[in-house]
Amino acid sequence: MKKDIRTISSTELEEFLLKKNQKSFVAKQVMEWLWKKSKTSFEEMKNISKSNRELLDSNYIINSIDSEEIQVSSDKTIKTKFKLFDGYTVEGVLIPQNKRMTACISSQVGCSLSCKFCATGTMDRKRNLSAGEIYDQVVHIRRQAKENYNFSLSNIVYMGMGEPLLNYSNVIQSIDYLTSSKGLNISKRRITLSTSGISKMIKKLADDNIGVNLALSLHAASDEKRNQIMPIGESNSLNSLKKALKYYYSKMKKQLTYEYILFNDFNDSIEDAKNLYSFTKHTPSKVNIIEYNPIDNGQYEKSSELKMNHFISFLENKGVVIKVRRSRGKDIDAACGQLANKKA
Repeated sequence: MKKDIRTISSTELEEFLLKKNQKSFVAKQVMEWLWKKSKTSFEEMKNISKSNRELLDSNYIINSIDSEEIQVSSDKTIKTKFKLFDGYTVEGVLIPQNKRMTACISSQVGCSLSCKFCATGTMDRKRNLSAGEIYDQVVHIRRQAKENYNFSLSNIVYMGMGEPLLNYSNVIQSIDYLTSSKGLNISKRRITLSTSGISKMIKKLADDNIGVNLALSLHAASDEKRNQIMPIGESNSLNSLKKALKYYYSKMKKQLTYEYILFNDFNDSIEDAKNLYSFTKHTPSKVNIIEYNPIDNGQYEKSSELKMNHFISFLENKGVVIKVRRSRGKDIDAACGQLANKKA
């Protein structure tokens, strides 16, 4: 079976070429075609000799992704179902807001965390995405932004299907391809990695000096409540997460983001707001209040506007920076927590 050329390093490709009595600089040319110019076939690599293209084609494959289905919301959000080389599918979303174009991308086929409010959590995790498959989503969605709205892609969020920190090496490699001068040269300040909270991997992010923005899906600031909706909390207590986040900030000096969905009569009381304030006050941060998007057979409902306003007012009076994120793409199941490949 041919190996996917996008899973090997430039050094490995150089060694292969030298064994075939070819010039090592061809490896650099190939990598530029793959990661800077986003080409997905050897035939498109025009400055490489025909014999070398044939050599590459006979030894390697490029497992790129394809758009299988595209849906456009009434609010102009675009959801794309991407088909992978082995038949699995994932979903990615383009979220246009004025001139801001955000790509929400997936890191796994399915998810193993089983969060009670997330449609992806009802799926089994089939496999991790490769760095190339993650990169491809950005390339596709960036093209959609230009073709449909004539704006460049401005932001990337790892908030789609899957838990990015459980696919650490491929996610970090994809960030390198997206941000490197040898890749798409996108600023790390424009990229946000969202995690459900894996303490040791948050520390690793800091140690590896990845440099993107970090968001924690918190949704409850007491272990008892969080464990009810996010089973991962049983092995990653709020105390361990607090220590990991303080460590992350001490290394990176970057403001943290906490994501908090308000569920009716569950985590939307003033007592819950006090717990949230207590958790967030230890490092510079902001809180995104997210509108709950109902899922099939879901047991939760979104909080009322009145309770949400009281909750927000309490935090703002404490000096917490709050942003309310209204859902986009609900009519095509493209909003936060709704990605689930319903038709798959």
